[in-house]
Amino acid sequence: MTGEINIFRLFFLSVMGYLSISATAELKKYQFDIQVKNVSRLCHAKPIVTVNGMFPGPTVYVREGDRVLINVTNYAQYNMSIHWHGLKQYRNGWADGPAYVTQCPIQTGQSYTYDFNVTGQRGTLWWHAHISWLRATVHGAIVIMPKQGTSYPFPQPDFEFNLLLGEWWNDDVEEVVKQGNKLGLPPKTSDAHTINGKPGPLFLCSEKHTYAIEVEQGKTYLLRIINAALNDELFFAINGHKLTVVEVDAVYTKPFSTNAILIAPGQTTNVLVRADQVPDRYFMAARPFMDAPISVDNKTATAILQYKGIPNTIVPKLPQLPSLNDTNFALNYNSKLRSLNSPQFPAKVPLKVDRHLFYTIGLGANPCPTCQNGTRLTASLNNITFLMPQIGLLQAHYYNLKGVFTMDFPDHPPTPFNYTGAPLTANLGTTVSNLPRLSKIAFNSTVELVLQDTNLLSVESHPFHLHGYNFFVVGSGIGNFDPNKDPAKYNLVDPPERNTVGVPTGGWTAIRFRADNPGVWFIHCHLELHTGWGLKTAFVVENGPSPDYSILPPPKDLPPC
Repeated sequence: MTGEINIFRLFFLSVMGYLSISATAELKKYQFDIQVKNVSRLCHAKPIVTVNGMFPGPTVYVREGDRVLINVTNYAQYNMSIHWHGLKQYRNGWADGPAYVTQCPIQTGQSYTYDFNVTGQRGTLWWHAHISWLRATVHGAIVIMPKQGTSYPFPQPDFEFNLLLGEWWNDDVEEVVKQGNKLGLPPKTSDAHTINGKPGPLFLCSEKHTYAIEVEQGKTYLLRIINAALNDELFFAINGHKLTVVEVDAVYTKPFSTNAILIAPGQTTNVLVRADQVPDRYFMAARPFMDAPISVDNKTATAILQYKGIPNTIVPKLPQLPSLNDTNFALNYNSKLRSLNSPQFPAKVPLKVDRHLFYTIGLGANPCPTCQNGTRLTASLNNITFLMPQIGLLQAHYYNLKGVFTMDFPDHPPTPFNYTGAPLTANLGTTVSNLPRLSKIAFNSTVELVLQDTNLLSVESHPFHLHGYNFFVVGSGIGNFDPNKDPAKYNLVDPPERNTVGVPTGGWTAIRFRADNPGVWFIHCHLELHTGWGLKTAFVVENGPSPDYSILPPPKDLPPC
């Protein structure tokens, strides 16, 4: 059996054996210990926050239908919470994980057990810290195997690999954020990108920090690719090899072949790769996509795909990646994504809409007397900068606690304007309310949400993630959304089903979902920079007509505030 070419190969294989899946649904138990470990990735070692001493953290292997218990014990100096990104957590927001939304964080020296069922989902998801910027190093893959006896709806691969794309700072990332806030400016960009925690040989002092996989001629491999980067959309390609996309965000797609993929922070993409080239060593590579005048870490991370029997002395060649600002590739790639929409995996797109929402995405600069720059950058939805509470919003909703949040988030921006016209510098009345403003959604109603980028300060692409749900991406375009013309162009037959979607630079994206999961569900930009600036809100989905359609009671060990 082929596998990783590194000193952890035996450990990796033993873990795979330990986490083998049985024929029936099981109770899976994991222990996650949050701790600080010295790790070298470029020219020196530094202490980083890790899970079980691993970077990236351990992979959670389960099968559709399993119940999962993951006990998280926090030994680090930071408060912590873990989000199981893409798991729907039916009626069970207590296991969702965003700090101060569905729980208060786990304090140093304390533990919390995330207890959830994996229902109606299979594929690649991931987990990560959901507080401050700690997910830079606190993250790992979730692999959900299909039910026993159910095969993939594509050719069975001979082997599978997880590829987590990330960002690396040579400094303590929490200190980087504090320094940026002190100045009122964005924190400095990352020092490197990584593939499975390693930058590859294009970086100084990193010769031994290269991830590699070994393949055999004629065999097919499934790569489970996760973008765990904090702030960068990324292109990914393998020199000389085609990628066949078969799944995004744990939902099967109509397969299509491409030379490269585009993957935003929070998204996952499964591709098939056929080892059909001349046996050699080939670079896998990832680097940013940014088609706006924004500073990014424009460095290329590399890993190696190596045919069996080829010596390590052969120098690999880099693949042709799209250019940094290749908007056309990005738009064309996303337009190819389609749900499988088969009898076994239908695309249940809501055709009738009960609630129409239109949210504008804006950046701004507010006065800040304590900042060295005199102003502080902010972000907003519908001109509202979200204020984080000091108690879990789900807890406040469940116990009907007063004075924690309001439910008056507007369905539309208060002041319509030419959203993507000439650059605007005003905040157009951006406000920070005293309490978080949420939006109440009726149980089982159908919702259409149009996310509109704006040219407040600058246009930019924004990947948006909705907790607790998948949604269908029914439409997208450049410029201002036209409610009279654009809906006629929607794909209501086989649109891609996702949990995280990119809003194109200077454009809009329309999503639809059925609000059949009661609770308080976060929606936010998955660029950590913008989330910290307030580009977020939450939906309060009401209980259904009976206890079977209502929020479950909170667990006894829910972390206190």
